[in-house]
Amino acid sequence: MNVRTAVFVSGGGTNLQALINARAVGQLPCAELSLVLSSRADAYALTRAEKSGIPTCVVTKARDMTADAYGEALLEKLRENRIELVVLAGFLTILPENVIKAYERRILNIHPSLIPSFCGKGYYGLRVHEEALKRGVKLTGATVHFVNEIPDGGEIIAQKAVAVEEGDTPETLQRRVMEQAEWLLLPKAVEHVAEELIHSRR
Repeated sequence: MNVRTAVFVSGGGTNLQALINARAVGQLPCAELSLVLSSRADAYALTRAEKSGIPTCVVTKARDMTADAYGEALLEKLRENRIELVVLAGFLTILPENVIKAYERRILNIHPSLIPSFCGKGYYGLRVHEEALKRGVKLTGATVHFVNEIPDGGEIIAQKAVAVEEGDTPETLQRRVMEQAEWLLLPKAVEHVAEELIHSRR
């Protein structure tokens, strides 16, 4: 039986699309894309999921909501959908501790740099690439890692390097990292972890 997988999103969903594309060509035999959960009702990722026939839901964090209460709202959706594996694909809300504990070594995140460079609190989106260019690094890339209570601090699963080219802007670098690293790395890492989960059931 395949591993029921939820993808958490907040925006356009390009990494979600990479997973959908991988599924279409048979590259996710062990991972079943069973739910797309968004922190925002207007995320285009929800449209991508609906077009691909993947169930969706929105769980937003209200201002007066405690982290535990938000975590419980997320866990309720995960339990309802019998989710075993969670993939953070541009999810811009810090996961509460109760979710991380409930899914220890079963939550993956993709980060657009070679951790430990340009990572941690506040490093997401274009800022990562702006900092890489500011420091003048010649290589950047992407990292898939397990999620723990430290932002970008969990065990690394896979990394892929991408060259920084002369004349790069944060936008051109972001695009190249997505095309040459993120979209290739994420499906492979998800499948690898799903396969391990299937073996652990035996």
